[in-house]
Amino acid sequence: MQKNIDSINAILPQTQCELCSYQGCLPYAEAIVNKGERIDRCEPGGIKTLREIAAITKQDATALESGMQKKTKTITHAVIREHECIGCTKCIQACPVDAIIGSGKKMHTVLTDICNGCELCVPPCPVDCIDLLPHPKYNDAHEIREQSRERFEKHKRRLATKRWDMEVPKKGSSNDRKAAIQAAIARKNKDS
Repeated sequence: MQKNIDSINAILPQTQCELCSYQGCLPYAEAIVNKGERIDRCEPGGIKTLREIAAITKQDATALESGMQKKTKTITHAVIREHECIGCTKCIQACPVDAIIGSGKKMHTVLTDICNGCELCVPPCPVDCIDLLPHPKYNDAHEIREQSRERFEKHKRRLATKRWDMEVPKKGSSNDRKAAIQAAIARKNKDS
């Protein structure tokens, strides 16, 4: 069983995007093997990954190919509209490959060559200043797979070493958090 899990994880694109409804590529591979999860949930992997998983699990993927063709995600990269960024660091915390740089209360930017288009930085952004554009360097997620795998492993080690929780602390009330965001927006507008 572990051999199949490792084999499936090795062919997944390692975007850690959670579009499959699992918390990353390895949990999805485990679910395929241990829970009989559907093999057509990896949108960044597309038909290529579908066929490779089918070969490992000895399933016929023919009936799933047209549906996968329709939902295959092209590789994108995140771009932060820097003049709108308030420096909240939520995007940095969400990035599984550490492709976003910046510091608190300062603008952030995305390192395009490292970004794998996972889209995890978009939902936590309180000012919606992140766009997703077609990746200028890569045509599909498989082209960046090994780099993403290596950077994700480094990211996990860094978090374990720093004991930094990926969740933003939920201090104060919702109104307090909203007020902090509004204050950051006001600071940004004042600086512009």
